[in-house]
Amino acid sequence: MNINIIDHPLITHKVTMMRDKNTNCKEFKALLKEISLLMAYEVTRNLPLTDVEIETPITKITAKVIGGRSIGVVPILRAGLGMVDGILELVPSAKIGHIGCYRDPQTLKPVEYYCKLPIDAEQRTIIVVDPMLATGGSAAMAIDFIKQRGVSDIKFMCLIAAPEGVKYLNDKHPDVPIYTAALDQCLNEHAYIVPGLGDAGDRLFGTK
Repeated sequence: MNINIIDHPLITHKVTMMRDKNTNCKEFKALLKEISLLMAYEVTRNLPLTDVEIETPITKITAKVIGGRSIGVVPILRAGLGMVDGILELVPSAKIGHIGCYRDPQTLKPVEYYCKLPIDAEQRTIIVVDPMLATGGSAAMAIDFIKQRGVSDIKFMCLIAAPEGVKYLNDKHPDVPIYTAALDQCLNEHAYIVPGLGDAGDRLFGTK
């Protein structure tokens, strides 16, 4: 499987707090932002570097900085929005796109309704973010839309993944690495991740 499980103790601790049904909306939102920042450190590990000439207080040197136009972050609406601010704290120059798709409650299939990417998206490493990778349908559809717009360097970042979603996304997009903080047991009959943390969007925005 093309999956990277980022199991740093701080991340694991914060994920456990998010799973707790007694964690309120404000705490849930803060934890998601913190975990996203910590995960982004690993997701961006292989960004290309280029040489620049600078002068320290002591001498002139050739040093390294991130090359090119760097990062684009594309949250899958709406829960993916909760991951953006954490990444921006680490990479403030990142451009933000948005993709809207939802899971039809009858068919459990994803339905797309919105896609807006940075104008130079094809020149960036695009990180697609969504807290949950359940069936994998929404993630695969979002990546389809991004590829159709000429983007080839894509990563998918989530908080919790189900094996079914990982397999589906790997099958549909084997070139896209998955980064997650936890790989859970399975999906239940309603396509919720078990043990999971419930509906991330509802818990993030205080809706039902």
